Order: sequence, then structure tokens, then C-alpha cells
Amino acid sequence: MTFASDRVTAPSRQATPSRRGLFAGVAAGNFLVLLDTSILNVALPDVRSDLHASRAALPWAVDAYTIVFAGLLLASGAVADRFGARRVYRGAVLAFGALSLLCAISPDAAFLIGGRALLGVAAAGMVPASLALLAGLYPDPAERAKAIGTWAAVTSTGLIAGPVLGGALVELGGWRLVFLVNPVIVAVTLLTSRGLPGGRPDSVREVDRAGIGLSVLALASLTFGLIDAGTEGWGRPLPLLALALAAAAFAALFVVERRATAPILPPALVGLARVRADIVAGAMASFIFYGVLYALTQWMVEERGLSAFETGMAFLPMTLPMCFMPLLTGRLVARIGARRVILVGLALDTAAGGVLAFASNDTPLALVITAQVALSFGSTLAIPAATADMAIAAPKELAATGQGAFNAGRQAGSALGVAALAPLATLSSSGTVLAAGGLLALLLVAAVRPAPAAI
Repeated sequence: MTFASDRVTAPSRQATPSRRGLFAGVAAGNFLVLLDTSILNVALPDVRSDLHASRAALPWAVDAYTIVFAGLLLASGAVADRFGARRVYRGAVLAFGALSLLCAISPDAAFLIGGRALLGVAAAGMVPASLALLAGLYPDPAERAKAIGTWAAVTSTGLIAGPVLGGALVELGGWRLVFLVNPVIVAVTLLTSRGLPGGRPDSVREVDRAGIGLSVLALASLTFGLIDAGTEGWGRPLPLLALALAAAAFAALFVVERRATAPILPPALVGLARVRADIVAGAMASFIFYGVLYALTQWMVEERGLSAFETGMAFLPMTLPMCFMPLLTGRLVARIGARRVILVGLALDTAAGGVLAFASNDTPLALVITAQVALSFGSTLAIPAATADMAIAAPKELAATGQGAFNAGRQAGSALGVAALAPLATLSSSGTVLAAGGLLALLLVAAVRPAPAAI
């Protein structure tokens, strides 16, 4: 599975220690990408107080990163093909460190949101290029599959560490420390990735600029419309205009992609029911996970009065299963099939939303933790299983595009999860939305009949 290709020479067996070091260099960058998807959530109340930000601005401080990340994932593989995976990866890592410093000195919310959007550009450059580099390091399919599973488990600890590390940094010196930790990780990443194989790109792919622009415009408009309507009310023209723009951009994207010579989302790919089911599963699992993360953070701080550090610690039961579940999910997929694992994962996600639908300000934390654990197991079953199934469901000539579309759907789901739940006033209403979304995804995936692998 690759998003880009470089002409590389595979390391020999005798170079295994060195290869492990290079693996660490690839994993460290993606650890950073996932860390920044969750580390800011716990710091949002401190951001609001320090920068005098409005309530509507807080979701954008989170979503600016994921929106741009999602929109550019579809084309970042082509960029790596054009300039070389090693060059793109290391350049994106370096840019991530520099942009983190800019975010740390933000004088107001608008500056912070802009900085987070630029961080999304750098993050989009890392993920596909890193998968291409892994393919060069592990040319044997069996070794590569094991390496990618380990890569997923290691890098997911960034998501796990986000709330805990974020809470500790806020308690230590405020929200700006959340961004100052990034350059330290960047330095380690650049140091350990110096020996990654380079080389000239094998081919040059055309970049679908119109498709990229329309996809980002559609998602940004949709998110803005949801947030603005939820916080300021639906009785104004602005949110309705934003949602109308989103609908128009999605419609234009559909037309453009049918005519593009190198579409970022080929109709031949999305026409496959199994591919659509995998994208739906990944997007909804991310919608629920990040939606719960946002909703519970606000509930714990604003309704239960927990400190940032206490809130971070309260998320430990939710994050600990993610240390080992990706490896277990791979074995389950091999034994019982990806589709069954996806369905079990979505069922657990739906159950987590159902538990929160009955929550109130007096709900015991033990009940909330139960929902967290169910969500953690559900997400770490559904997402890796859908990732593995996409590699089989997509035709071989569209394998990389399928993975790009899947990851873009995941990021879009996480952005929309925050956007949709931010306007809701209670945890129970958030739980109702999450349970309904999970049930819908469960039914859609269950309705797709198992099909043979694409050829």
C-alpha cells in the first residue's frame, strides 16, 4: 500500500537495527500529526480565557487543522510522487515545527485559527509520504503489513497522549506550551529520519487543483454553517448561505471529478458499494470519537468543574485500550474478516452514544467512563478494519487513491464531529446525535453484501 513511490534500495537484513531507527523517524512524524488532533481540546477553555475568544471560535481552533488536512490528503500522494517522498516528508516535518512556533505566539483567536490551518497543510504532507517510505523500507509484503500495523499502533499513541499531555502542559504554563512541545518532537523526527532512502520520483502525476479547491471549500462551508447556526441561531441568512455554498461546491465537485483527467476521487472508485461502506465506517467512527472527545471535554470542565489536568486524566480509560487494540484488530480481521470486525466496532460506538444520551450534569463519572471504554474499543476495531478492507475493496490501480479517500473521509468525519456537537447545549443531546449517526452507519455497512476482492 503506497501513496507515492521513490526509487529506493531496500535495506539488507544486516541493516535491521538501522531500519528500526528509520522506522522510528517515520513513526515520529505521524505521532506528531495525531498528537495535534487531540492535544488542543483540553486547552480550549484556557485559550478562550486568554485570547478572549468567542464560543464560536473554539471549534474552529480545532477544525481548521482537520479541515485542511482532510482536503489535501486526496492530492498529497501526487505531490510526493512529483517531488519525492523523502523530500516531502522531511519538508513537511520542518514546516510543522516552524508553524507550531507561530501558533504559540498567537495574539488572538483569528491568528491561532490561521496557524492551525497551515499546520493542516504540513500534516497532509506527512502521512501519504510516510506510507511510501515504509514501502521502501519493507519491500516484502508480509514484513510491510506487520510494519504498517506497528506503525498504526505506535502513532496512535499520539492521539492517546493528546488529552493527558495537553492537560499537564496547561496546568504547567498555559495553552501556549501545547504548541511549544511540537518543535522538540520535530527535532527528534528530523534526526532519526536523516538516512531515509531518497531518489528521483518514478513518475509525475497531474494534480487535480479544481477538485482540491472544491473539496476544501465544500467542507469548510458546511462546518462554518453548522457552527454559526448552532451558536448564533438559524434565523439569519449567513449560515443558510454557507450551507448553500457547501451544497453547490459538493455538486460542482461531482461534475468536475467526472470530467477530470486525474480526479482526486475517481467515479470508478466511489461507484463501488464496498468502498463507500468502508469510507462511511471510517468517517462515522471518527465523527463519533472526536465528537465525544470534544463534548466530554466541555462537559467535564464547564459542568463538572474539573481542571485541565483532571480532565486529561479522566480520559485515560478511553485512551489506554488504543495502545494494544490496533495489533489485536489486525489478527481479528485475518481470522473472521474485516466486515464483521467493522460491524462490531460500529455497534460499540453506537452503544457509547446511547449511554451518553441518558447523561446529565449529575451522572456519575463511572457511567461516563463506561461509555469511553466502549467507544475506545469500537473505534480501534472499526477504523483499522475498514483501512484493511479498503486495500482489498479498491481496484489495484486505484489502491493509493482509495486509501487517500478513506483518510480524507476520516478527517472530514472528525472535523464534522466537533462542528456538529459544539452548538449542542447538553451531553445528552450530543449522545443522541452520536447514537443516531452510529446506528445509521451500522445499517449502511450491514446492507452491503460481501463481495470478492477487486482485481
